[in-house]
Amino acid sequence: MSDDVPWLSSEEEQLWRRWLRMNALLPAALHHGLQTDAGLSLPDFDVLVQLTDTEDGRIRVSDLARGLTWERSRVSHHVTRMERRGLVRREECRDDGRGAFVVLTPAGRTAIERAAPAHVRTVRHLVFDALTPAEVEAVSSAVEKVVSRLEGVGV
Repeated sequence: MSDDVPWLSSEEEQLWRRWLRMNALLPAALHHGLQTDAGLSLPDFDVLVQLTDTEDGRIRVSDLARGLTWERSRVSHHVTRMERRGLVRREECRDDGRGAFVVLTPAGRTAIERAAPAHVRTVRHLVFDALTPAEVEAVSSAVEKVVSRLEGVGV
């Protein structure tokens, strides 16, 4: 191995591997919970959250892609599936003939309102019940630093 590579310490490597494992297990568990409790996928829920975070329940496709860190084609395909189920609809953007909005439907609002309580219980059970308040504060601080660094490099 090269001496000029800043290799991870054994503690850092262990943390990194556990982080990757958590990153695989947690979304799978959240997806399963949403499917079981509400008939939604985790990506469905993510889209609905983005829409309910706006004042009027609408968001430009490009902004939705940026908010989810998805490619526009993935957003388009997923929104099409959600449209078929009546959760969202698309509207043309009058100001920009090439742009479009994704709009939350009443069925979509009902779906997220029904899903949210069980989802919060799942998140609390899987994550926050396992941590002390001091650990929540420490994890929050660490995650904020990493997110700021990632946003700074344009991820």
